[in-house]
Amino acid sequence: MGVAAEAHNVKILGSGTEYIVLGHGFGTDQSVWKHFVPYLVDDYRVVLYDNMGAGTTNPEYFDFERYSTLEGYASDLLAILEELQVESCIFVGHSVSGMVGAIASIARPDLFTKLVMVGASPRYLNDVDYYGGFEQEELNQLFDAMATNYKSWCSGFAPLVVGGDLESVAVQEFSRTLFNMRPDIGLMVSRTIFQSDMRHILNLVSVPCHIIQAEKDMAVPVVISEFLHQNIGAESIVEVIPTEGHLPQLSSPDIVIPVLLEHVHLEIESRRVRA
Repeated sequence: MGVAAEAHNVKILGSGTEYIVLGHGFGTDQSVWKHFVPYLVDDYRVVLYDNMGAGTTNPEYFDFERYSTLEGYASDLLAILEELQVESCIFVGHSVSGMVGAIASIARPDLFTKLVMVGASPRYLNDVDYYGGFEQEELNQLFDAMATNYKSWCSGFAPLVVGGDLESVAVQEFSRTLFNMRPDIGLMVSRTIFQSDMRHILNLVSVPCHIIQAEKDMAVPVVISEFLHQNIGAESIVEVIPTEGHLPQLSSPDIVIPVLLEHVHLEIESRRVRA
């Protein structure tokens, strides 16, 4: 295994010939896909990896300058695909990895047959004629809370994001992976993500995009899915799922997995837009 693959804890599962690559969001790691992977391994070569900064990665490898923009994560994804000699793949990106996949696909559209975005957002901050869901003051308070007492912040943030009570398995799982991040790295990653603005690149995406969005998501308002649909340069389709929370593949797998599989298997032209 190459340097990038080893650093990102790459795992390759399954016996198919077509590759499907799964990218996770902030505060999680590749384990967030544990309910989805069993449904893929008979038909695909499944590539799992951890974003740099996840608690499962070596914090000594985290370059604060490199990961001050989402382009750093996109470069990592391309390096992994190059090392594995993947010539074409379906990329499923949750949360920030949706935009990471978009950036990577602009650089190397030949490597991606489609992007499946789950709870993705090009910008989290509200702007003129744009509703991202957060005001700057709200984000400043979030960053201050993380810097003051990271463990306490994790305990409060996890149930808000997942959309469940403290006793739910999904909340406990997200709390575990969130707390596994080194606090200074967690703060840096959250700043990079929440202050990012990728709206200007959307029209450059030339790979078909499947946009999946939870109906109730405190991190990404449902209107964002339609914004992506209207502004992505390539063909795209939206599906809003009747779930609550930003990690539906963890909290509502019985609802989300059939939707994910449908979008993985079918081409946009063969489906009607549902929202």
